[in-house]
Amino acid sequence: MDGMENTIRLLLVDDQVLFAESLRTVIELKARDIHVVGIATGGEEAIALTDRENPHIILMDVRTPGMDGVQATKLIHEAHPHVIIMMLTTFDDDEYIYEAFNYGATGYLLKDIPINELMTSLRAVKEGSVLISPRVATKLVKNAPSMYRLPDAPHVDEKPFWLDSLGKREREILVYIAKGYDNPHISAELFISEQTVKNYVSGIYVKLGEHNRMKVMQTALASLRFLGTDIVQS
Repeated sequence: MDGMENTIRLLLVDDQVLFAESLRTVIELKARDIHVVGIATGGEEAIALTDRENPHIILMDVRTPGMDGVQATKLIHEAHPHVIIMMLTTFDDDEYIYEAFNYGATGYLLKDIPINELMTSLRAVKEGSVLISPRVATKLVKNAPSMYRLPDAPHVDEKPFWLDSLGKREREILVYIAKGYDNPHISAELFISEQTVKNYVSGIYVKLGEHNRMKVMQTALASLRFLGTDIVQS
């Protein structure tokens, strides 16, 4: 395959073999830069194929026989933190959203996503974006106070230690991150280049002591009252 060094290595995890095989066929017909390295039908097989094939991205179904996709996400993320795990499912239950993100998932998409949008999403997460289905994003924002109080996140009743180190623009961008915006959308909202957004985001990561966008999102959600949520109207 031409340009193999730039090809996204994708692992599909889904117990509906016909769906997974059809998805592989369509992806490889439409996207020369995406190569499906394997199909797993359950969590245990997903772990084994990840060890063997070293994918860049895993599209992980939530409900699979034996070990489910959420538990597999936890174990894969612990062993291979560089692997990007995208949950792809028909289920948008709050419980699964919460667990998947806390176990290291980078995005949560529903199976009704158009194929071209899915491929665009795969390229975007490879470049560092977080992709969340609009229906799921709505749940995240709506349920933020109850869903996102992590042990290592700042107490919502105390001023975060990192707050004073952030400039006005960084606070604006952090609020957008908390609301589920990816870099291109933040760029469009603030009328600044995407590269400028990336630079600000990198600085935010350093100041918050995080390197995972979902953790930054969770920390920001827990601290919205201190960020000035009027910066971004809901």
